[in-house]
Amino acid sequence: MPFHHLPRRSLGFFPTPIVELPRLSQVLDGPRILMKRDDQTGLALGGNKTRKLEFLIAEALHQHCDCVLTAGASQSNHCRQTAAAAAMVGLDCHLVLGGTPPDRANGNLLLDELLGAQIHWTGTNRKGEQLSAIASQLQAQGRHPYVIPYGGSNALGAVGFVAAMAELQQQLQAMSVSVDAIVFASSSGGTQAGLTVGKSLLAIDVELIGIRIDKAEDQQLSYQDQLAELATTTAKLLQSDRQFHSADFRVETAYLGAGYGRVGDLERSAINLLAQSEGILVDPVYSGRAMGGLLDLIRKGQFNPQQTVLFWHTGGQPALFAPQFSLQETS
Repeated sequence: MPFHHLPRRSLGFFPTPIVELPRLSQVLDGPRILMKRDDQTGLALGGNKTRKLEFLIAEALHQHCDCVLTAGASQSNHCRQTAAAAAMVGLDCHLVLGGTPPDRANGNLLLDELLGAQIHWTGTNRKGEQLSAIASQLQAQGRHPYVIPYGGSNALGAVGFVAAMAELQQQLQAMSVSVDAIVFASSSGGTQAGLTVGKSLLAIDVELIGIRIDKAEDQQLSYQDQLAELATTTAKLLQSDRQFHSADFRVETAYLGAGYGRVGDLERSAINLLAQSEGILVDPVYSGRAMGGLLDLIRKGQFNPQQTVLFWHTGGQPALFAPQFSLQETS
């Protein structure tokens, strides 16, 4: 694969397993359902961001940086895995988190603290709006920070999911299985862009369906246009001249509910059904919402019983223990 010329630091357990969900399929009277268990990557309770971090952390080490800096929401899975990766390779970690300090840390935030990350709270800004300013402060202190964007979703991070697509192809070939569609959570864009580039470069015949997790904000480019730009840049990094366009990306936006991190009936139902039918846990923000979207698509007849669908579990279970994502219905 063309990514082998890029530095890569091993951080996780790969390949992650593929499991079948026969009881869930039976309950739904739907297609054959497989799951790619990226919640099992192993880095501080796992998650899909480990794939991106293998390339991003490698570059930080290559540039002789002494700390990493990234951003996210207060319960960010990406930030938790970044803190773990930094600890693993001996770099300091600074996390720029939206919100204000809680009275007691829980969920991912508790793990951030255990992993030794220094937290910078930024109120309503949770997407890295203050990364540059804090990086400048660190430089003024004589530090050499490596800035990882929100979600690790730049071209180098997306390469992690080009590699993931190659991994999946090898696994499915070994299983003598083909899949008709891959469904996953889509938020900062690196996962969907990387999978799309991998699909193109490897000539894999499969539909990629991103379940949008976050409401679109007022920006000059649509989300699909942003994905196209990122995919094209990622392909260029891999020495390919392939061009991508908004029409190359299927993004389902019907499952946004009340917005990012707002748990509703869709997420509660999906989390409970999967747990009680297969003994598998998904988180309330990303994989729970994406699973809810997949269940709805199946119930609406988007897939017939002869098809095979793969759900890419992106991890995030520590958020189940955060009170703000309560699975109890409120009156």
